[in-house]
Amino acid sequence: MSEIRNPQLWEEGKRKIEWVKTNMALLRQLEERFSVERPFEGLKVALSIHLEAKTAYLCKVLAAGGAQMYVTGSNPLSTQDDVAAALVHDGLNVFAWYNATAQEYESHISKVIEIGPDLIIDDGGDLVNTIHTKYPELLDKVIGGCEETTTGVMRLLAMDKAGELRFPMILVNNAKCKYLFDNRYGTGQSVWNGINRTTNLIVAGKTVVVAGYGWCGKGVAMRAKGLGATVIVTEIDPVKAIEAVMDGFDVMPMAQAAEFGDFFVTVTGCDDVITMEHFVKMKDGAICCNAGHFDCEVNVAAIEAQAVEKWKARENIMGYRLENGRRIFIIAQGRLVNLASGDGHPAEIMDMSFAIQALSAEYIVKNRSSITSKVVDVPESVDNAVAQMKLASWNKQIDVLTPEQHKYLFGE
Repeated sequence: MSEIRNPQLWEEGKRKIEWVKTNMALLRQLEERFSVERPFEGLKVALSIHLEAKTAYLCKVLAAGGAQMYVTGSNPLSTQDDVAAALVHDGLNVFAWYNATAQEYESHISKVIEIGPDLIIDDGGDLVNTIHTKYPELLDKVIGGCEETTTGVMRLLAMDKAGELRFPMILVNNAKCKYLFDNRYGTGQSVWNGINRTTNLIVAGKTVVVAGYGWCGKGVAMRAKGLGATVIVTEIDPVKAIEAVMDGFDVMPMAQAAEFGDFFVTVTGCDDVITMEHFVKMKDGAICCNAGHFDCEVNVAAIEAQAVEKWKARENIMGYRLENGRRIFIIAQGRLVNLASGDGHPAEIMDMSFAIQALSAEYIVKNRSSITSKVVDVPESVDNAVAQMKLASWNKQIDVLTPEQHKYLFGE
């Protein structure tokens, strides 16, 4: 039933999965419990998350809990074919391959919806959007689901506001154990891993322009500073702009920052953050990439249309010569640089995020009859449970309020 590129690659994919499993203590605990309790017994789970080793292990954990897994990627350039093959070898259903065309990607999304899922685990909102727009007859079967990313949460909130969302979705991205660590430390490290391994250039002494100062932008800027760069932040939110200044960074509009940057990283979730207006102002040799979910932040189509010359400068880097003679380089076609040019977030970070995913999925199954809202925050009990599990995995302990302190703070 699966559709993958090469089933023969499964052994290398299995090694990757085993490696991350070794470094994902929380998911190992959940796998052990789920295999006994089987909270997803008989349920079909449609999952669309960047299909690499850490996601694969999440799929195996859910399968250990009885789920029938139907898996696809959430970006055409982030799927790893050997990992997909390993999942198929272990009996899971996978519809994905690296560098899928837009038509192939949409077909794979549809394939995991056509099976009639009971649960949806989404990254960016493509599964939820597809079932609502193309398969409305399947909506009543869906118990609910979880959303991994900021972009997906924004899409869900828009659907809910319009009265279009038909089943409850837990906003995993909004959990403290997700955005404080995954978005900041995970994105910060993995973005620069992707840039550095793809360009093989030094960052120290250069100027990095970071577009967006949410949690992901904070992480990217922090790591750029640590690598020795001068950092400029562009923002539309005055409060976040103040944060950036107080964190030691310069702040200015992109139209001004374009003249100074050696590296540009967009982390906004919005479209047309870098356009031809900005490309023509950039230095010769400027390098642009995107760390937002969709490939619309850097307007690649515009530079494709207006460049006088185009060439493959290096694996996963395209070069463009403008009419003014300057060369602009774009990494990974403007797609997610940390996944299209790397392996994504570190395993220990995704261990927390995917523990939130797994426990949120369990929560929505157990509480299906009592959940009335269509957009649901991760319960504080789940967030705190993951935090406690993480501390325990590090053999760390914290203080506990005495009864007197609890009464002093809360009056109870």
